[in-house]
Amino acid sequence: MQERVVITGMGTVNPLGLNVSESWKNVTNGVSGVAPITLFDVSGLQVQIACEVKNFVPEQFMEAKEARRRDRFEQLSTVAVQEALESSGLEIAESNADRTGVIISSAIGGLKSLQEAIITNHTEGPRRVSPFLIPMLMSNGAAGLAAIDHGIKGPCFSVASACASGADGIGMAWMMLRAGTLDACLAGASESTVTSLGIAAFDRVGAMSRRNDDYSMTPQPFDKNRDGLVMGEGAAVLVLETESHAKARGANILAELAGYGSTADAFHVTAPHESGAGGAAAIRQALATARANPEELGYISAHGTATELNDLSETKAIKAAFGDLAYKIPVSSTKSMTGHMMGATGALEAVFCVQAVREGILPPTIHYETPDPDCDLDYIPNTAREKEIELAISNAFGFGGHNAVLAIRKYS
Repeated sequence: MQERVVITGMGTVNPLGLNVSESWKNVTNGVSGVAPITLFDVSGLQVQIACEVKNFVPEQFMEAKEARRRDRFEQLSTVAVQEALESSGLEIAESNADRTGVIISSAIGGLKSLQEAIITNHTEGPRRVSPFLIPMLMSNGAAGLAAIDHGIKGPCFSVASACASGADGIGMAWMMLRAGTLDACLAGASESTVTSLGIAAFDRVGAMSRRNDDYSMTPQPFDKNRDGLVMGEGAAVLVLETESHAKARGANILAELAGYGSTADAFHVTAPHESGAGGAAAIRQALATARANPEELGYISAHGTATELNDLSETKAIKAAFGDLAYKIPVSSTKSMTGHMMGATGALEAVFCVQAVREGILPPTIHYETPDPDCDLDYIPNTAREKEIELAISNAFGFGGHNAVLAIRKYS
């Protein structure tokens, strides 16, 4: 019989906070992370707002020399990893290093470093390009640095499946733990694409809100007047263990990672299938692997990007998976507060699901004003809801047609 996989630690740095406690407080209080961009000059950009990580000083968490040699997405991950390990109490030693893994994903990697290096190469010449560029831009950089920082010698890699990267990476860790390959694994994702190139590229796809002057009501997931996503950045990491390993060391078990589903739309490189069939299939897989009945589900953490196509397709996916029961399941999009952290958001939303099953509080979808007749589920509008639940799922859908769903159960 395959072992249960449990969550024993969590860490995050995101637009709502520099740790799990601060982030959970703000997300349940409906705090928006949207503000004018401060990381670079926005002159000439049609989008001038984002959900930046605020008050983040890398040198407070690592040596200045190390901070200079790490892209921002690696700096954010470094801090999330530190908190996750500290909260779990997991100590890495020679005796367990080979049986511990690291799967910290990123859809893009070091976009800031790459963008700056291209400019340097053109304006100052190739000899001025940083010798640290490769480790700063590679998408597996956060995973590799975590292994180096903490002496972890088991499997170490990054999953890239666009905005499903974080969820897929956690799902890969779940599979390896259940297979007996590992006893413990750091799993999550980090992303920092709030750069002029990142903003311009997503705006050119037509995916972004341009409410620069009045950003108090954007993004608006599932609202009839939704006009696109707001880009975010951040990192979130879970410490996953087999149940027997966690119990043997007396760990405080936060929740069970009970199931995982992964499918592809095989439809379009940026648009989800209008029927939501791929998302529905991933939801069914996650519940099946969790050995859960649909009636057990108490909360859905939606992908909920506030784009016209995603929110409609996701609503259809939920209806296709649950039928009439869909109208009784609370759904919310925390991207209404954190913005869309690309590959990292699925990992952060898994953290929020753990907190939801532990504390009996469901985060809201803020900025919800005008119901869309085609998006007609219970989106927990504007105010968090107290509700004791046993099981939550977290949806993460990405360009390329990737669908990943995690099932998180209260531990008993």
